[in-house]
Amino acid sequence: MLTVAQLADWLEGFAPKAIAEPWDNVGLLWGDPDSVIEKVMTCLTVTPTTAREALREGAGAIVSHHPVLFKAVKAIRADLAETGHLWRLARGNVAILSPHTAFDNTLGGINDGLAARLGLIDVRSLRPGAAVKRDNVVVFVPREQREAVIEAAFAAGAGRIGAYEQCSFTSDGHGTFFGTEETHPAVGEAGRRETVRECRVEVVCPHSLLAGVLAAIHAAHPYEEPATVVYPMLDGPPGEPGSGRVGRLATNERLESLARRVGEVLGTRSVQFVGDPDRRVRSLAIVCGAGDDFLPDAASAGADALLTGEARFHRGLEAEAMGIGLIVAGHHATERLGVEDLARRIGEAFPDLGVWPSRTEADPFQNPL
Repeated sequence: MLTVAQLADWLEGFAPKAIAEPWDNVGLLWGDPDSVIEKVMTCLTVTPTTAREALREGAGAIVSHHPVLFKAVKAIRADLAETGHLWRLARGNVAILSPHTAFDNTLGGINDGLAARLGLIDVRSLRPGAAVKRDNVVVFVPREQREAVIEAAFAAGAGRIGAYEQCSFTSDGHGTFFGTEETHPAVGEAGRRETVRECRVEVVCPHSLLAGVLAAIHAAHPYEEPATVVYPMLDGPPGEPGSGRVGRLATNERLESLARRVGEVLGTRSVQFVGDPDRRVRSLAIVCGAGDDFLPDAASAGADALLTGEARFHRGLEAEAMGIGLIVAGHHATERLGVEDLARRIGEAFPDLGVWPSRTEADPFQNPL
């Protein structure tokens, strides 16, 4: 059975809090970490509509891209429109987790997904971020229990290197120990030195997950006192993953044609653009959601245009003055596909869990027929 805490640990491994924007509020924001869950719904935002769906379908947790209670409230009451659905979720024991900008920024996250759907190549971060602190965890374990210990470490969030998961290294050797009279060794007897064929297992984990990884290893290990060593790893240079993405299109495209293709890829008719329709675009910057603040970053990166979800009027004027194209596809459209992808990822990580992206969520901004 899966707990809310275990889901939170997996989410931290995929989209670490350390790569979220400094102003953001991510992680497990609502609920009981020890609660057992059988169903999870992903959505863009927790609203009365998505809350009703989660309760109706029996979800034990919601993974909402946007955080709940992002701004302070003075009361959470059932009779208030802005908090009534939260009260009902609390009474229904439904937890809420949010990855938000950590999901935007992480490798394989929303911005990477948009870049892949549009066929960008040579993709890199638009605004480089700080390196994530990592540790190399070494544990010595009998050969027969090696797989159980490794699986426990992976489940706790260890073993991710870039876009690769479940990475580890094993070497064989012999371990010795002498158990005193107070011990109850799993192998051999107390009062004499034992020699056991063991494996040295190494896994990498984010420093923020270290305590949970060690606890999982110890819980799965057969020994009373597992021999573990933790080596802090040198921080890599700032860079990946950072905020936003920039890359090259396979061919030059007219700005107007690219904007039209963006709408087709994202399934929206609400795409707008700023700039000469015939401007040739080869280098494209991408920032999902409300990303117009990245316009100067896109220009500095040499991008011919910036694709984002929403932009203010004066940003459009700024784009014109800077001579850079601006494509605005809608906040919902640039992030909804990521919510669907996240449901798929969670389902693959926990096959026994019922996971789905909200079926009732829709863009509040509509086009007239």
